Amino acid sequence: MQMPEPTADHQRLARLAGTWKGTETMHPSPWDPKGGEADAVTVSRVALGGFAVVVDYEQSHGGRRTFEGHGVYSVDAGSKEVVLHWWDAMGQGVEEFRGGWAGDRLRLTSSNAMGRFRMTTTLTAPGEMTARMESSTDGEQWTALFDGRYARAD
Repeated sequence: MQMPEPTADHQRLARLAGTWKGTETMHPSPWDPKGGEADAVTVSRVALGGFAVVVDYEQSHGGRRTFEGHGVYSVDAGSKEVVLHWWDAMGQGVEEFRGGWAGDRLRLTSSNAMGRFRMTTTLTAPGEMTARMESSTDGEQWTALFDGRYARAD
């Protein structure tokens, strides 16, 4: 049997692989009432023969870990959407984000018991990335949870 090859959509996800370090501006929210600055490190790697990108994320304030998560990006073969399966320290179990690319911007959304969430990751220049996480109760009005700026560290 001929093994399948990763598609251009899978190869596009590989741009997220690497070690990314940066600073996040936390906006006041129920999860972080005061807001403030946080440090973040994301370590991602291409996996499963190029069909997935596995990511580990850690956020800290003042050198103390305050949040962590683990995810797997892939491409839905039927819809061609980017899918992110995400687990984190909130203890809610797996969360599924779906969406797609518009140029160098990847926008994924999710809905769960805590609300609706939208994550936008932009590859702004070689070795540079930004991210914005937003929440919404109705899917119309969005409130920023954090804005991050990262540089490749590998």
